[in-house]
Amino acid sequence: MNHLKKIILTVLVACAVPCVSAMPAADKTPADQATSSPALQAFKKAIRAKYDLKERAWAAQDADGLVKGFYSPHAFSAAEGEPTFFAMGRPQFLELYKTFVADTTKVRIESVHTYVNGNMGWDWTNFYADVKPEKVKDYPPSPVRILFVWEKINGQWLCSGDVVLLGTFNKAAGQK
Repeated sequence: MNHLKKIILTVLVACAVPCVSAMPAADKTPADQATSSPALQAFKKAIRAKYDLKERAWAAQDADGLVKGFYSPHAFSAAEGEPTFFAMGRPQFLELYKTFVADTTKVRIESVHTYVNGNMGWDWTNFYADVKPEKVKDYPPSPVRILFVWEKINGQWLCSGDVVLLGTFNKAAGQK
């Protein structure tokens, strides 16, 4: 249970930090201004590799490879406006992704605002999906915003959870 509390706390912090990022630079603390720290750059590179894996696996309709390579065993997911859309653990993710990859042709993930602290981090993204015409009615309009919560497990960054929100981020309002 302590692990789940840590993830929930990370999500709560993640929701608050975009408000801080909108402050004028003069009002930010030195920690807020350290957007190019080596740890942050390494984290961005590692999760970009995971996003590339997810995009390739999706295009190949490889739900199993996508789930095992991207998500931690205890990952969770929830979507705005979808009370029945909730997944916990790789087996539930696999069932969802079998449908997702069959209903779409490709996806693209654009990182907008990233934060890391030790073995935990998060990334707000714009998520673009090309949904097959006959399935468009079953999906929210693309893009959507997704908050990916990351955890370093045995030296590897894995997504421990994601939250899907409708709409998109203006890239100019995100990180530089």
